Amino acid sequence: MKLGATAVEGGVEFCVWAPAHERVEVVTSRGRERLPMRPVDDGYHELFVEGLGPGARYRFGVGGTDLPDPASRSQPDDVHGDSEVVEPAFAWSDREWVGRVITDYLVMEVHVGTFTPEGTLDAAIGRLDELAALGITAVELMPVAEFPGSRNWGYDGVFPYAVESSYGGPGALRRFVDGAHSRGIAVVLDVVSNHLGPDGNVLSAFGPYFTDRYRTPWGAALNIDGHDSDPVRRYFLDNALMWIADFQIDALRLDAVHAIVDPSAYPFVEELVDVVHRYADEAGRHVWVIAESAANDARLITPKERGGIGCDAQWNDDFHHALHVLLTGERHGYYADFGAVGDLAAAYREGFVYAGRYSPFRRRRHGRSSAGLPGERFVVFAQNHDHVGNRALGDRLSTTVDAPAAKLAAAAVLCAPFVPLLFMGEEYGETNPFPYFVSHTDPALVEAVRRGRADEFAEFHASVAPPDPQAVETFEHAKLDWEKRGREPHASMLAWYRSLIELRATRPALALPVSVATVADVLDDALALVVRREAADDMVVVVLGFDDRAHDIELALPVGTWRVLADTHGGERGLAELFDSEGTVTAKLPGVSAMILGYETVA
Repeated sequence: MKLGATAVEGGVEFCVWAPAHERVEVVTSRGRERLPMRPVDDGYHELFVEGLGPGARYRFGVGGTDLPDPASRSQPDDVHGDSEVVEPAFAWSDREWVGRVITDYLVMEVHVGTFTPEGTLDAAIGRLDELAALGITAVELMPVAEFPGSRNWGYDGVFPYAVESSYGGPGALRRFVDGAHSRGIAVVLDVVSNHLGPDGNVLSAFGPYFTDRYRTPWGAALNIDGHDSDPVRRYFLDNALMWIADFQIDALRLDAVHAIVDPSAYPFVEELVDVVHRYADEAGRHVWVIAESAANDARLITPKERGGIGCDAQWNDDFHHALHVLLTGERHGYYADFGAVGDLAAAYREGFVYAGRYSPFRRRRHGRSSAGLPGERFVVFAQNHDHVGNRALGDRLSTTVDAPAAKLAAAAVLCAPFVPLLFMGEEYGETNPFPYFVSHTDPALVEAVRRGRADEFAEFHASVAPPDPQAVETFEHAKLDWEKRGREPHASMLAWYRSLIELRATRPALALPVSVATVADVLDDALALVVRREAADDMVVVVLGFDDRAHDIELALPVGTWRVLADTHGGERGLAELFDSEGTVTAKLPGVSAMILGYETVA
């Protein structure tokens, strides 16, 4: 049987892993009847109950306590309420959808609760047309697993199988995915398989899901490699498959896989990748596994046939950090490892900046070379939920730097030879912050979260206190203001993003994959980076300037006619929109700026 409650013809099949309990009961809302389950192999308990169906509420009786189902698909009354049997069927409108190849991905990361005023998945459907018109081809949802209350980043989820009730529950997620697919948009789901939140977490009452041999920054580590760990692994592997099979999710983003400690010969992440890829192959679909990792270990994204783990891509924090420090000058915390234009050049050339070199922040060597891996193995960004929310005030890049610098950041990401990711609202310069927020029910836990946030920012030498994560106002202030899109200066920022996305879609040299490696040359005197990307019949040169002062620079451009495709400063560039090169040209960098040049014809 599947874990949890599965509606089938004539009734519901229940299955739970509870190895420490000889007696487990299904407690139904049908008169609160108590039905003993049948013990089977490996600590599982099963029962088929006639006459129940979708909408029925239930709990499991274990150890003298009635608790929600660890694999509950729905918690309509929040984490402490009854579990609910869900309707397994859904009328998908596009049964021919097989997904998108990852080289076509242009991702927008979305937090459902703050994406719209309503904060629901159904409301988010109403914004999909605008994302499609912008050129977004994939939406990445931050975690939707059931969390306590109605306000949370999503990383305090305690029922990994249940879709957050305040977002609309499992039916709403299916409607959202269906609506995205009908517009040609793939859906990526952020899943957390390294920890669970503390408020409403029932797993320990059922079995040894956790271990005290390791710790994570967020609490107890999961028992992935110890005694009785096989059912724990199954729990999370089946969860991954559920999203793909039952909700038609196109890619999984695995949160912080470096926090999953597993020294076994067949690591959990590798097994998950294999399970997902096997299902995708059998179903004839494109389904991807994208990891988040701070380890800079290229084996994670090296193909299986070359001895790697086989993840299809990973978030590349090095790219973000190198770009962020050049734009802001901030050097606290992990930003201490960056500051040179050459760091960003290394990211363009190879992916990881720290690939075995000494890290001052870590006070040791860090990373493993990713040279030679294709660009689609890296997801890059100028902002994401972490690097906004891990600031004391949750302030976005648009309020940290001026408009030219924000436009430069957009050009750096959208012209890079990697999979680009935008954080919701970035495209029009949203100024509302995105700090960490929760709605825990335990006052002691709330106070612990407040202290923890204050301690975290002390490491970054923050001069201001973070907003109260429990306050409703913190959450409400984080919501996007869609009306800004039609007002200046936001309308001009949106137009800039549109132009860059259109260039990426129409210029072969800016697409993935490219036939020739990216060249990134540093102009030290001007604090500038010149990035050249080529395809068989196309060449684009991107000039990124990070100095506050203006500079005259000499660019090596092949002989022929060139066009200025986009630039942040118009007539200040010193070049006509269409110009000829005899091998070199002189251009102006008017301070912090970006300029994109395209090869038109051979002379």
